[in-house]
Amino acid sequence: MIHFLPLLLVFLPFVPALISFALPDRMAVWRDVTNISFALIKLGLVGFLLLAAREGVITEWRYEFLPGHDFILRADSIALLFVTLSAFLWLITTVFAIGYFGRGPHLARFFGFFNLCVLAATGVAMSGTTITFFLFYELLTLATWPLVVHRGDEKSLRAGRIYLIYTLAGSAAYLAGIVWLSSLVGRVEFTAPPDLSGIPRLELTLIFILCIGGLGVKAALIPFHGWLPEAMAAPAPVSALLHAVAVVKAGAFGILRIIYDVFGIETVSDLGLATPLAMLAGATILYGSFRALMQNDIKKRLAYSTVSQVSYIILGASLIGPFAIIGALVHLVHQGIMKITLFMCAGTLANRMGIKSVTDLDGAGRAMPVTMAAFSIGALGMIGIPPTAGFISKWYLGLGGLQSDARWVIAVLAGSSLLNALYFLPLLYRAYLLPPPEGRLPVRELDGTWNRMLVLPAALTGLTVLAAGLFATFPLSPLSWAVLIAERGYLK
Repeated sequence: MIHFLPLLLVFLPFVPALISFALPDRMAVWRDVTNISFALIKLGLVGFLLLAAREGVITEWRYEFLPGHDFILRADSIALLFVTLSAFLWLITTVFAIGYFGRGPHLARFFGFFNLCVLAATGVAMSGTTITFFLFYELLTLATWPLVVHRGDEKSLRAGRIYLIYTLAGSAAYLAGIVWLSSLVGRVEFTAPPDLSGIPRLELTLIFILCIGGLGVKAALIPFHGWLPEAMAAPAPVSALLHAVAVVKAGAFGILRIIYDVFGIETVSDLGLATPLAMLAGATILYGSFRALMQNDIKKRLAYSTVSQVSYIILGASLIGPFAIIGALVHLVHQGIMKITLFMCAGTLANRMGIKSVTDLDGAGRAMPVTMAAFSIGALGMIGIPPTAGFISKWYLGLGGLQSDARWVIAVLAGSSLLNALYFLPLLYRAYLLPPPEGRLPVRELDGTWNRMLVLPAALTGLTVLAAGLFATFPLSPLSWAVLIAERGYLK
């Protein structure tokens, strides 16, 4: 029976998706209860699989849907790292979205596609082959597009068009790469790299470029990042989902799979591709940070911050050494909890006080102390201030750079942290130290159920950012799980 759990875990969100589509607006309470209940059930299933995987039990479900190509879902340790993040943040974002929208229009459609997006992200994490990964990767694109264009205005529709152009082109490149590789070596499973010794170096290089380039679109590597700032036309719950767990993480996670489970880091290094990819990630880190500094719109500033922060994962994956891969894996989680905190806070400030730009933040810390406290923790984490989660990530990535004899990584991390401070600290200065503008009405931050559902999710994830740093060495912490993944699979 246990081998059916990966299938159940992936397709569990399909039930609340159907219910959300079917229920009329007058039954919105039942829709909300259904969504929260299934998010809790999924979190329980993930906890069960985590405990099993910790003991070395890997559950798998497979079905031959094409000759020579199995549809495989596998709950290995790295899949569960991503799935745990998605399950936890699914629950948090569901509560936040209910508080954010209240009883607004088109919510049946929103929550239906929201659940399909979670289904696709879980499938991406648990895919056991390159083809299975592609199927869920494409479903993720199709499920998130209606969320991006949810508002239905011209700005949202334009953002949706740009999103589809970028992501479908990236998917085509990735598909070309994996089909090419499969024609040479047969089915490629994410267990151990296939034997690539008989394939010409040029051919392998081109396949690698196609795969990484295609996945790099969703991971927002330059020059494929242009869709991400445009997608900020979407509502705050969608932005939180895109940046923390769904789209950008799917791209980064896929790059990890290609480097370590398809090619192998030794092959990537022998082909001379590891250092160029690491340098591209380093350039993206600095570019995203610099562009964030130039934005007055808070969500745009956070969007360019995501362009920068996701590339920490790719940087660590491209360097050869234990500390680097541990830093990449742990940042997969840490960036998610930090960024979702920031986006939920930005959404709350816009929803409750109409604050959308940096220059509107004056005095917000006194008006909404819980929201701004959570935002401050997330911002300090992004900078890398101890004892936050961000410090742990940057510490291991810095050690990985030294271990790999790539001392330039230290300069990239230091430069990025400085830029992070330059574009986050002014927000905190305005919120806490400048007086509010005349005429601003007082806000009761936690007054009413809707407002509590809007504010408290960010408070919880903000505390999680602190806990991930303070208790980094505890069992089942993101860092401990990243070390386990590295020891079991990625350091062999």
